[in-house]
Amino acid sequence: MATDQEPTFTIKLLQLVLLSTYWGMQIWVTFISSFVMDNHLNRHTYGFIQSRLVPFYLHLGSACAFFNLSIYAVYHPRDLLDDREAFQIFILFVSVTVAAVNAQWFGQMTSEIMADMHLVEQACGLGLDIGLSSNREAYAKLCETDVKYRHLSSRLWLYRLLSSLCNFCCIGCNFYSLCYTAENLVTL
Repeated sequence: MATDQEPTFTIKLLQLVLLSTYWGMQIWVTFISSFVMDNHLNRHTYGFIQSRLVPFYLHLGSACAFFNLSIYAVYHPRDLLDDREAFQIFILFVSVTVAAVNAQWFGQMTSEIMADMHLVEQACGLGLDIGLSSNREAYAKLCETDVKYRHLSSRLWLYRLLSSLCNFCCIGCNFYSLCYTAENLVTL
């Protein structure tokens, strides 16, 4: 299926749309919306919104990464690759793999654990305070007194960490791909 022909304008545009869509989602979800929601929503509303939007974001990002790799690989046959093109395929492959793992495992586990924690918090009258950093003493006390909540809290921390590492890895891969694409533009 690989071809040594020059991609059409439509294919080039599709590749740029996929790359820029994924990049834009990453920047918005990671650096903007999370901070805005944290400062204006209560913990459970914030968690509910994240549990609905983040899986969608992760799966859509995974699809963008997959189609980006597919398009690039079709127009760059393996036997004609130079070192930079081979590295670009490697970067796109890493992005697809990490995004898929994050979408299928870490993101899903984070949402499930967060839902279980919300049930425990609601039973204790917690979760309506604005911001994730408010009323820390009550949540710390709940961790000390409730073994199930402590276990859920430690698992949530682990899965959020792993999901964040995957997300930052994909941001790095997309940044490299954007730089590679910009470097190969003939004109602006």
